Formats: sequence, structure tokens, C-alpha cells
Amino acid sequence: QVQLVESGGGLVQSGGSLRLSCAASGSISSINAMAWYRQAPEKQRELVADISRGGRADYADSVKGRFTISRDNAKNTVSLQMNSLKPEETGVYYCYATTAYPPGWGVAAWGQGTQVTVSS
Repeated sequence: QVQLVESGGGLVQSGGSLRLSCAASGSISSINAMAWYRQAPEKQRELVADISRGGRADYADSVKGRFTISRDNAKNTVSLQMNSLKPEETGVYYCYATTAYPPGWGVAAWGQGTQVTVSS
């Protein structure tokens, strides 16, 4: 099993930046894809960005050019740098890891989520 713990959420003004981090523990060697999802109030959870074990990153169109996902396999961490944040990006951000690539396949684990609030 893999355990994921997020940190770095909080309150930021529109146009501001936040950095989320996620630390993985447990069956680390089984992890392939890691990702960040978010869930806005009364909306479905959506994929924000993902990264393969080798460092290939993909982003939702809405965040391209503003968000950067990175991964440190030696430290078993994945981070999400979020710039130029918008109020509509308020929600709970979840760290995700799976044994497959791309996300959505394999045996998956989720973090508990961290709240990001962007004020207008």
C-alpha cells in the first residue's frame, strides 16, 4: 500500500501563487504515475496535472503555462507549483499515485486532500 500526505494549501488572492507538496510512503517502488486532482464545490473531481516516473508531465488545458508539476523520485515527493491562480480554481486538491501510467489505471492511492482558496 501507498500512503500520500499533502501539504501547502491555503488562502491566496487572485493572481497569486501556491506550492503544493505530497510525500509518499509505503510501497514506493510500485508507484508509476503521480498526479494532482482538484474538486471544486459541487463539481466532479478533475485531473490537473500528472507526471510519469520518468518525468513526462501533462496538464489540463486550463492550467497550461501557469502550473508546473515536478517529482523527486529519491525523496518520494511530487509538487505542484501554481501561479496566476484564479478564484474558480478554489477547491480541494488531492495527490494521487498509481502503479500504472497514465493515471486512471492500475492500483491507485489518494491523499486526504488540501484546501486551496483563491479570493477575488
